[in-house]
Amino acid sequence: MEQVFGYIISLGASVMMPIIFTIIGLCIGMKFGKALKSGLFVGVGFVGLGVVTALLTTNFNDPLKGISDIYHLQLNVFDMGWPAAAAVAYNTAVGALIIPICLGVNFLMVITKTTRTVNIDLWNYWHFAFIGAVAYFVMGESLLWGYFAAIVCYIITLVCADLTAEKFQKYYDLEGISIPQPFCQSFMPFAIVFDKLLNLIPGFSKLDIDAEGLKKKFGVLGEPLVLGVIVGMLIGWAAQLDIKKILFLGVTMGAVMELIPRITSLFIEGLKPISEKTQELVKTKFNGKKVHIGMSPALVIGHPTTLVVSIILIPVILALAVFLPGNQFLPLASLAGMFYLFPMVLPFTKGNVVKTLIIGLVALVIGLYFVTDMAPDFTMAAKHVFDATGDKAAEIPEGFSGGALDFASSLFGWVIYRGIKLQYLGMGVLTVITLALMFINNRRIVKEDREAKKD
Repeated sequence: MEQVFGYIISLGASVMMPIIFTIIGLCIGMKFGKALKSGLFVGVGFVGLGVVTALLTTNFNDPLKGISDIYHLQLNVFDMGWPAAAAVAYNTAVGALIIPICLGVNFLMVITKTTRTVNIDLWNYWHFAFIGAVAYFVMGESLLWGYFAAIVCYIITLVCADLTAEKFQKYYDLEGISIPQPFCQSFMPFAIVFDKLLNLIPGFSKLDIDAEGLKKKFGVLGEPLVLGVIVGMLIGWAAQLDIKKILFLGVTMGAVMELIPRITSLFIEGLKPISEKTQELVKTKFNGKKVHIGMSPALVIGHPTTLVVSIILIPVILALAVFLPGNQFLPLASLAGMFYLFPMVLPFTKGNVVKTLIIGLVALVIGLYFVTDMAPDFTMAAKHVFDATGDKAAEIPEGFSGGALDFASSLFGWVIYRGIKLQYLGMGVLTVITLALMFINNRRIVKEDREAKKD
């Protein structure tokens, strides 16, 4: 079983997801041609995202490392990026069986009315496997602790996907969709708390600027494309490169900002037919009861506000990482994953650029400390995986610890990690929190079903 799932996952998202979505399409009654086309669009979308991510990491890693050397920055946690976290996640006994175990948990939660979300975002199951793998090694290669951490993270994420589904669907105009990805959902509490706090500041509501408003206010300078060019050139200038390389970095960053929205349209084109057919099937099988289809946040990372805020935050968080006391992590390879911070923030800020920027900044600053705190155990897990498999993604340079913005900077991941470190006391607290969330969600679902029957 471990070898079978290990092989499937090793194919990568661009191959794995078309196969999975074609099979799902056939299982729910779609014609083969339409199911295959939907799956291939998803695969092409992942290829596109891979190309854009490579544009950032390939062209900006050396200039950013150059900045680190020029200004003698002493940051000892090396940014491994999400590929290292995924390698740690899936190259363990926990990761090998995470998909069938979590699908089983999902099925039980649907029939017990503790969730409405059916999570078919299978590629991002690596987030659950990652926190499970870290717990597995922290507790002396214990499968009990590994699966406990992964399942707790999965349940909490499904409940949060339910609680945010209505706002998400309304804001992005994606009926029947929820986002059960824990990295995105872990920023939702920041969005709720700081949105309310910012609303208490007199006159703050006047700063209601969305991405379109930014374009009107600043003209061409408010375009994500142009902002990308400016930030790329600033990074080149700070790295003391020649004018040719500065201009190239500017155009490259601009290309990233322009290509991401076009790529996300491929995900929407591929996933929408499957989502619509699944909803039809659910209405038949569940007597019209509401069920959300859990999809990848890649669907919406091309939103203009996400692009604008991400491009502004890249140089800001790099500068802050240098001066924050106690921080040891400089995000480099992880910067491409910053876009995934905002899908669940925007529905609460309603796309307000200023609010989203502040919330993103606070979340990232706290996230840097989460990565720093988890770095010793992330390093231990990565070394175990590298020694056992030789997977280069998990290889950490000599003299460094390892870290990654995605998923190690997440609130959910860090809370579960710290709970595991407390051993049985932490297990008890996490169990109580998880059961309480399931109970609250169950009461909400039962109430909605009762009201729907009256109508």
